[in-house]
Amino acid sequence: MIGTERTDVVIAGAGFAGLSAAAALQEAGLGVIVVEARDRVGGRVGSRRYGLGERFDTGGQFFCEDMVEVTALARRFGKAFVETYVDGDIIMQPPMSEAEAEATYRGASAIRARQKGLDPDDPAIAGLTVAAWLDRQPDQAAAKSAYRSMIQGLWCQALERIPLWHLADNDRRITNRTSELQYFLRDTMHSLAEDLAAPLGDAVRLDAPVRQVQRAVDGVRVVADGLEVEARQAIVALPLSRAGRLDYAPALPPGLARGLSAWKGGAVIKLRLPYPEPFWRDAGLSGMVMWRDVHGLFACDSSVDEKHAALTVFVGGPLSIDWIRDGRDALTDTVLARLGAALGPKAARPLEAYIEGWIGSEWNDGGYGDLVLDVGARDAEAVVLAGHPPLHFASADISPSFPGYVEGAIIAGREAAARVLEALR
Repeated sequence: MIGTERTDVVIAGAGFAGLSAAAALQEAGLGVIVVEARDRVGGRVGSRRYGLGERFDTGGQFFCEDMVEVTALARRFGKAFVETYVDGDIIMQPPMSEAEAEATYRGASAIRARQKGLDPDDPAIAGLTVAAWLDRQPDQAAAKSAYRSMIQGLWCQALERIPLWHLADNDRRITNRTSELQYFLRDTMHSLAEDLAAPLGDAVRLDAPVRQVQRAVDGVRVVADGLEVEARQAIVALPLSRAGRLDYAPALPPGLARGLSAWKGGAVIKLRLPYPEPFWRDAGLSGMVMWRDVHGLFACDSSVDEKHAALTVFVGGPLSIDWIRDGRDALTDTVLARLGAALGPKAARPLEAYIEGWIGSEWNDGGYGDLVLDVGARDAEAVVLAGHPPLHFASADISPSFPGYVEGAIIAGREAAARVLEALR
């Protein structure tokens, strides 16, 4: 028979949001128990080992100095920063002249700036998807195609599914002036999640998927595999699409249930390709490749140093779903053929090919973050943020800054902790 444990706050999910909330609550002197479905912490941030035991990130990896919370956290734990190599030319595929490439990039950036400048509350855009809005823009076809590839790669969804008001609201919170690819961590972003979890000790319970969240007047009971936890307050720090599918007893208020159901996970596949040396640098190339004929395909240099050369390729949005249908080997062959055409034959011959698929994975529902895909669900974020005390929600998806990023997850976790502390006062 499973015994019931008691604490001040129980947190479902040991990603950066859940761990940040737990750390803040523990610092405030409260007891916490973090319940995690996987056999590791980190959520959408993970890692694997290869070669002589070196680790590489399979999930969230890159950040920049404008993301001040994750930067400060990495410095606090003494992490070594690796500056992403960006010197040299960017390759556009299919090939185009330097002047054409520059004009296409400027055009796509202008479209995104125009989209960021939209007022999410403007009635004129209330029923539009991003695709419908893009069709109305006067820009050149090449710029529109590059913009589509950019957005579908970043948000991992078809433009036909994304409400324009939601993208405008979401994108304007991403305020970095420095490239988001500026840095990654030598020891992996996943190791930072492990460092954040370490002071929590055995308050983090792994291999314990949450099965039910029971709400009562005097608190919450979380029922997970192998344990039950009663607490005065609870935080569900899961991707919102997954949080909406938990079993709540009694059922959530209809407005909150609808708000959670509006969020859907995207689709992305990440490939890490190690090479004997960064040959593209000798050719004056940055290793960055942007494709216009398929939308959502992007490559960049992710070498730790010249002895550990690597490219990382992202396949985002509908393209990832299309390409994975024939299996991982076929997808790898397709990606390598395209890399070879862009960077030369050496690019088609990596030492290995490591694939992480974030499409409908058991605990994630997709990659990066969730988006509202119901064009009429204007209150989805507000009702989730309000929660149903003593039940609260924390997710990078509803962060006031950098939604969908590790930075956003840290901020969202701390804000949820602040709501809990206010409720307990």
